[in-house]
Amino acid sequence: MKKRESYNTKQKDRIIDTIKRHHNDFTIKEIYEELNEEIGLTTIYRLVDKLVLEGKINQTIGKNNTVFYQYLEDCEETNHFFLKCVDCGVMEHIDCDCIEELSNHISKKHNFSLVDNIVINGKCMNCGKENK
Repeated sequence: MKKRESYNTKQKDRIIDTIKRHHNDFTIKEIYEELNEEIGLTTIYRLVDKLVLEGKINQTIGKNNTVFYQYLEDCEETNHFFLKCVDCGVMEHIDCDCIEELSNHISKKHNFSLVDNIVINGKCMNCGKENK
């Protein structure tokens, strides 16, 4: 049994390392292909679902109902703000003073505490250019 647990841990470590290398969003299929299809899709889905529940990965649905994920760097903040393109599905983490001010404003002026990831939908520069 000990050998099996070690194998599972190595698989999980490989999946997590692969996920962490993505600076933008990714799909399960991309992770599967990067791992040279050596780890089963079911194993990858299970681990990613667990990481989503733990708040370590953000999950969004892009164009054509494609599910995208993004690894959230470890930090002390509980709220994460993202810009998400409604056309291509790309997500970008926002970390600037204005967001902190917005969070403080919502808390103080509206007596409302943010407790999760906040996604602001719009169009990225590339997709915005295509529509002009």
